[in-house]
Amino acid sequence: MTEPRWLTAQERRAWLALLSVNTLLPAALDAHLTSLNRLSLFDYDVLAMLSEAEGRMLPMKELAARTSASLSRLSHVVTKLQARGWIDRQPSPDDARVTTAHLTDAGWETIVELAPDHVERVRQLIFDALDGDDVQRLAEIGEKIVSRLESDSWIFRDPARTAIAESAGVANAGAHDGGVAP
Repeated sequence: MTEPRWLTAQERRAWLALLSVNTLLPAALDAHLTSLNRLSLFDYDVLAMLSEAEGRMLPMKELAARTSASLSRLSHVVTKLQARGWIDRQPSPDDARVTTAHLTDAGWETIVELAPDHVERVRQLIFDALDGDDVQRLAEIGEKIVSRLESDSWIFRDPARTAIAESAGVANAGAHDGGVAP
């Protein structure tokens, strides 16, 4: 039997910090959004992903990937957001067998209204405590971990990520070859 690979003191410190961020940050962001508009962090994430998509629509399967949700959880939330008039479902213009979620004008207005406060809260909780090098390392570390969890994650094919990397002079920024593009 192989001996367990116990964490070193530094690894344990990093693990506990990551675990705490994973627990505390979503709860803090969720509470803030709920206080603004009775909207959960997951609801906001669904609206935000649609707001960034071409034509403000995505196939449900792609939206599930971008929100790290099961199709059943996403379907439940989309139904709730439909009742608020923020999303509608339509057959895909490319394939009628595929259902797309579409951000309505009311949904767009909601995300436009909430985004400044949400981004400010993200800045307060995360980025105000970091310098530019910290942000770069956080992105690199996060991407390395994501690549272990889901090597074909949508973040590795995100056009915004590719554009940022290309403007910084990084070749093949959108490609994913098992490693993480800088």
